[in-house]
Parts: sequence; C-alpha cells; structure tokens
Amino acid sequence: MERDGRRQSKGGEGRPEAGLRGRRAAGRGREAGRAGAARVRGLAGPSEGTRASAGMGPAARLAALLAVLALRAGDPTGAAARGDTFSALTSVARALAPERRLLGLLRRYLRGEEARLRDLTRFYDKVLSLHEDSATPVSNPLLAFTLIKRLQSDWRNVVHSLEASENIRALKDGYEKVEQDLPAFEDLEGAARALMRLQDVYMLNVKGLARGVFQRVTGSAVTDLYSPRRLFSLTADDCFQVGKVAYDMGDYYHAIPWLEEAVSLFRGSYGEWKTEDEASLEDALDHLAFAYFQAGNVSCALSLSREFLLYSPDNKRMSRNVLKYEKLLAESPTRVVSEAVIQRPNVPHLQTRDTYEGLCQTLGSQPTHYQIPSLYCSYETNSSPYLLLQPIRKEVIHLEPYVVLYHDFVNDLEAQKIRGLAEPWLQRSVVASGEKQLPVEYRISKSAWLKDTVDPLLVTLDHRIGALTGLDVQPPYAEYLQVVNYGIGGHYEPHFDHATSPTSPLYRMKSGNRVATFMIYLSSVEAGGATAFIYANFSVPVVKNAALFWWNLHRSGEGDGDTLHAGCPVLVGDKWVANKWIHEYGQEFRRPCSSSPED
Repeated sequence: MERDGRRQSKGGEGRPEAGLRGRRAAGRGREAGRAGAARVRGLAGPSEGTRASAGMGPAARLAALLAVLALRAGDPTGAAARGDTFSALTSVARALAPERRLLGLLRRYLRGEEARLRDLTRFYDKVLSLHEDSATPVSNPLLAFTLIKRLQSDWRNVVHSLEASENIRALKDGYEKVEQDLPAFEDLEGAARALMRLQDVYMLNVKGLARGVFQRVTGSAVTDLYSPRRLFSLTADDCFQVGKVAYDMGDYYHAIPWLEEAVSLFRGSYGEWKTEDEASLEDALDHLAFAYFQAGNVSCALSLSREFLLYSPDNKRMSRNVLKYEKLLAESPTRVVSEAVIQRPNVPHLQTRDTYEGLCQTLGSQPTHYQIPSLYCSYETNSSPYLLLQPIRKEVIHLEPYVVLYHDFVNDLEAQKIRGLAEPWLQRSVVASGEKQLPVEYRISKSAWLKDTVDPLLVTLDHRIGALTGLDVQPPYAEYLQVVNYGIGGHYEPHFDHATSPTSPLYRMKSGNRVATFMIYLSSVEAGGATAFIYANFSVPVVKNAALFWWNLHRSGEGDGDTLHAGCPVLVGDKWVANKWIHEYGQEFRRPCSSSPED
C-alpha cells in the first residue's frame, strides 16, 4: 500500500496532518485521507487520525471538547493527569465549567460580530440608496466629493477594518486560556472505546445509539434498556470519530458500523457546512472503504471507493485503489458474492466473556430467587449492642459463595459526604500486575483512599461494619476505605478481590490476604453497573445506600474461586461505591478455621 513520508506510529501507520476535512484545507473534493495505513498489495488506506494535540487546530480541540464534554478531575491542588477525564463521571461533569467559559467567549464574539455586521449593513444601505436614487446628480459638488472620498478612503477602511480580526483574536486568546483545562485526545479515544464497550456488552444497535436510543437487538427482538427523558442524537462527525478510533486500532468489527452510520448521516446533510466538524463525507467513505477491504469485503470497498471519486475525481490514490480492487475481483470472481465474517475482537482475551456479558444484560435482576427457600430476608443485629436498637435489613443473595445485601446501610447524607471527602483525591484506578500497579483498559474508574482520621463519619462507618460482620476492621487488619467513581461506560472486568499470587502488593500490609469484601453503593444508576458473580452465575443490581458483603477466602485460607466477580459497564448514570477490604490477620478468633477444608 502506498504511503507518504509522514512519521510512523507504533503500529507502523502514518499519522495525518491536523484536520481531516478536505473542504477546510482547500475546499471540497480534495484528497480526504492522505497517509497510508498499511502496505497491502499496493493499496493505500486513509490517514490514521489527528491524535497528538499538538497537531490539532483550535477548532479540532474545541470539537473534541464538545464531543467528550470532559475535564480532568483534580487532586486537592487541582492538578490531575490529562487523558484520564473519561475514567470518572465526576471528572466528566467538571467539563461543564470550561465549556460554560467557552460559551461566554463565543457569546462575546458573536455580539462583537453582530455589531460589526450591523455597521457594515448601515454603510451598505447608505451607499445603495445613493445608487438607487436616479435624482442624485454627481454634478452636485457635495455628492461628487463624497463619492470620491468613499472610493479613495471609506471602502479601504471597510475592507481593511481590524474589527473582525480583533474579535477573532479575542476569541482565540480566551480559548488559549481555557485550553489547559480541556481534555486530551486520549479522553476522546477513551470515550469512544466506552461507547463500543456498551455496544458489545449490552448488544446495543449502533443506529439506535446514533439516534439516542438504548436498545438491545437480538435477531428480530428489540428491547429498550433505557428510555431517556430527552433524546440526544449523534452527528455524522460524532459517529465518524468513534469509527475512526476503532479504525486506528485495526478494529474493523467496530469501525465498520460506526463509519457506515457516519456515511449515512453525511449523505443526508451533504453540502451543509458545519464549523465544528472535523470530517466530511469523503473522509467517512475513505475510511469505510479501506475498513471493508481489510475485513475481506472487496466488493463493498470498490463500491464505496467509486462513490468517493464522484466527489473527489482527481484523487489519484483512490483511483489506484479502484483499479486494484477491480483487478482483485477479476482474479477471484467469488469475492463478489462471498462476504467475510468479521470476528469481534476479544481483548483482553476473557474466557468468561459470554457468561459475564449475559449476567450484565440481566441488569442485576434475579427473577427466580424468590423460589429458593434457603434465601431469606431478616433484620440483622449480629448480637451486637451497637445494632440492637437499629438493626440492618439483611437479604441473603447467595449461599455458595455467601453473599448478602444490607439495605440502607448508610443514609443519603452519609453517602453524599463520603463522595465529597473522596472527590478531591480521586486518581485513575490501578490493578496489581506482578509487583507493580498499573491503569488498565479493563478497569475504568477513579479511586481514592480515605483514612478514618479524615472525618468522624469514617470512624462511625468502621464501627458499623465491625458490628455487622463481627470482624476487626481497624488497620492493619483492614485497608482504608476505598471510594470509587466509575467513568463513561465504567466497568471492572472479572477479577478476584483476594490475591492469587504470593508476589501481590496486597501482602505488603503483612496482614495476610483479603478475607472479605464489604462494598457500599453510594449512588444509584439509571441502567447497568450491576455486580456480576461469574462462576456463581448471578448478578446484583446497584442498590443505593446498600452494602454487599461476601467472603473471599474459605476458612482454610484458600481463595474461593466462585467469588470471581465483575463490575458491569455503567450504561447510564453516575456510579459510586466504597470498598472496605478486611484481611486474615486479626480475625483468628472472629472467623476461626474449620475442621472441614470445604468450609
């Protein structure tokens, strides 16, 4: 495949210049995708995309802001890593503040331009009235003087007026002051991947998503998963950006439906010029054609490439691609009727993916649990004087593993205060990888650790947990309270809370493994976000102010494999949880070993 001489990405693809839209650079009909994607039988794909912020113009960065609506969440000094905005909804919500500042800047710019245009209209009307008045003789020395003055001076002042440039300069200066608070391009990528994740896990229809509808489509059956009070549809450029992120990853399974939707929407609005758009119909056709080729569908690639040439007939790269596609089809006529099946990528190679996603799709509903006599509800005091006058409502969800839900464990004010205490300290969540802790794609959230010295409420919370579980929850026998806020499509794929390797950082506390998990739901969500237990084959919905408790270890100290669990992607809503992990040491007489290794 042909490529130009641009610098190479890690994957060997050429990165593009800033801005995809041919009409922005030099009018419609210019070359849409300039750099090559991979060398395949002399075929040239479109450019990889404007990833580096240094390569993005102000309009592109503003478009990214409007698309992602996200601002980095700060630590207590307000300085957080850029590119992590999408990983917590509280960070995304903060994007409203800089966008309001941008709206103020744009409003002032529009008012300045309106005043300038009113003045130009006044000048135009004045001169036009003189030309339309047939009784206006140039023999009148006053009129003759003003004619000469207009042509010698007034028109030059109008044409070379600095007012327009001053207005746009003020807008650009204001933007540059806000720019440091805007999300990085990695945030746009993360938000796009989140939409693909929701598309996969909940089997959402791309056309429906583009219309603002959350529907699961299985064959001919269509199920509404969430009905928003107000429909918010995506633009052609929005769909293109999602497809482009997938395209740049070589993920044609996701790229094709999003690019198809972009092409469809661009076709419907062809000829309209939108300032904020980064791409055009030509760009969408360019990427979609090559995505189809890479997926093995040469016939579609040829058809889309020919359509591209209708809009950009002088594009030599695309003309060469058409010739190559025609040659491929001539050499193998079966390609015309055969269509390659695009396999969905399985990253990071989940063996339990189907079970996990099936449990997530139940949205936490447990339709048959009421039929199991051993599952029950009760008021729990655990023989503790602390709970005697205010017992906790207990619901036994599952027996093996033992999982219980304590309803109304905290109240609204307590949940709100815990969220407020944690918010300034939120940082991208990490997972243990050997002896290191790293942020990963399969866990999208931000978290903060709160010591009990931060606020008396945390001491009260520890007492309540200890009374309910009968365990010692004071350090070093338990970890500090971890508060988590999930991001756009935030999730945590199947994992164990307890350490499965002796090199795990958990053992640095020198208090043994995590024997139990106590997880408090600090918010509600509109849809999604259930806690799914994979091998036990059940899921628990998000129940605001409730707490979920389970044992991670058998009484022997061995890990319970049935506690493999996941946080399903949040479809709609702002999910907050607080985790209290309790360790083995200190619990010897509170949860003693059993004579049976099976316990």
